[in-house]
Amino acid sequence: MSVLNVRQDACDLDFLSLGALVHRLDPGVLPFRRAKSFDVHVSGGEYNVAANLSYCFGLKTGVATAMVNNGIGELIQGQVREMGVKPFYKFFEHDGVRGPNMATVYSDRGQGVRPPVVFYNRANEAGAMLKRGDFPFAEIMSGGCRWFHSGGIFAALSETTADLVVEGMQAAGEVGAIRSFDLNYRPKLWDTIGGLEHGQKMIAQIVKNVDCLIGNEEDLQKGLGIAGPEVTEKAESKLDPESFFGMIDRAVDKFPNVKVVATTLREVHSTNRHSWAAVLWVEGKRYVSPTCELDVIDRIGGGDGFGAGLFYGLLSGRAPEEALRLGWAHGALLTTFPGDVSMAKLPEVEQLARGGSARVQR
Repeated sequence: MSVLNVRQDACDLDFLSLGALVHRLDPGVLPFRRAKSFDVHVSGGEYNVAANLSYCFGLKTGVATAMVNNGIGELIQGQVREMGVKPFYKFFEHDGVRGPNMATVYSDRGQGVRPPVVFYNRANEAGAMLKRGDFPFAEIMSGGCRWFHSGGIFAALSETTADLVVEGMQAAGEVGAIRSFDLNYRPKLWDTIGGLEHGQKMIAQIVKNVDCLIGNEEDLQKGLGIAGPEVTEKAESKLDPESFFGMIDRAVDKFPNVKVVATTLREVHSTNRHSWAAVLWVEGKRYVSPTCELDVIDRIGGGDGFGAGLFYGLLSGRAPEEALRLGWAHGALLTTFPGDVSMAKLPEVEQLARGGSARVQR
């Protein structure tokens, strides 16, 4: 039985995300200064979860997002279709010169002692222009929706996007959907629209409408204003969950509607070698995954992979420990593929979650 009151009736949508789509240019292990070509990955934290749940876990998913009528928009739409995600687009017309634009992320993979380098061009981004009233949420969810998700990066894109997230969360609550939010606190984004104080105020308005939170101790401290250890200090191990669990009671005291909190734990030994674990808090009970050693091809999207596996477990009524292991396993597998979204299938995830090995499958 699910730890959440998940709808069990037939719904048109198992999962709906609200967020911004981006395209990521990936030169592989080469630094951009020497790159001659790029792979193009379609991404966005909220979309990634919907794409993973569709492709790997076989759920009926959708994404509400901005879209620009130009060639880049068409490229992005094609990859959304490939992943089986139903789009609900608010279209913007490009003026041929300045935009509006689909944001560009530049991210090489690094190698060994050389870390990945990520930078952005979000100038005149269509996603940042989204506002309350842009999506007919009641109509979109009229055939039923079991889970609604958004995140802190989208909320921080402009002065209007956080309020749109609140609208989506409230509409989802009216149809009985479980609501989740990935805190993903980014100071540089919030600094452009009012800074820490404004960010915490807007995030609080969102989290009042949330059942499930994803975020580490820094997200809880900076995003929610929860007292905790100094997050800039180097801990003995980034795999120690005690400081995270220690903050959750204070967070839930402030937001008693929150029933589930989870995060990944990652200790980076080199760009390609990580120790990986995850933790889950469910109504006062604590769960910790095993720790595995990852040989990383591309680390982008691992956290979204964790969220997708966890949400699938909770949607499908798995026990909390099993749901955590599914998230942990799927996030680990996602780092073995190039790109931001899953190339795994459910049996592979379940095998790793049960303790499977990397022996050749014959």
